[in-house]
Amino acid sequence: MSHKGNKLIIIPEKVEVSISNNIVNVKGPLGQLQVSYPSEIIKVEKKDNTIKVSRSDEEKHSKMLHGTTNANIANAINGVANGYKKVLKIVGVGYKAALSGSKLSLNIGYSHPIEFIIPKDLKVTCPIPTQIIIEGFNKVLVGEFAANVRKVRPPEPYKGKGIMYENEHIIRKVGKTAEAATGSAGAAPAKAKK
Repeated sequence: MSHKGNKLIIIPEKVEVSISNNIVNVKGPLGQLQVSYPSEIIKVEKKDNTIKVSRSDEEKHSKMLHGTTNANIANAINGVANGYKKVLKIVGVGYKAALSGSKLSLNIGYSHPIEFIIPKDLKVTCPIPTQIIIEGFNKVLVGEFAANVRKVRPPEPYKGKGIMYENEHIIRKVGKTAEAATGSAGAAPAKAKK
């Protein structure tokens, strides 16, 4: 049984939802989104201020689509009502980000700056040179853009330098020099001289 798929979706007052053919149209104060679904397997019904998603059979594929469709509609409604936000922080000497028009420029240790064209549905700000805030009503677009920026210089485990999500925990490793100074783990103790 899909617990996610059976969950009723509540439509907020400021959001309009209409269903036509196999497309759910969601319109809110922040924007407009469409969610498509396979109508031969999944059924989407709107009653008063709730949406119910059901499936036609108990096949594994149908159960997967049931939960996914429910989550996609819920994400679209939350997105146009409240929006989504990802915060990236940059760690490293001389590493920084800057905005110029519709471009995000990153100076992170390469011979040249890395530039990203900001999609029109996203709002990107850099309150300080080591922080990037990505906001938008499309959860997929926000997450994808944040992941692409992070991918340019993922955080490395030795010094912790790179681009990482806010509150992301990096598992740190001990370097070879530090390990040699403390003695390698598992080494046999030296025998005392007689």
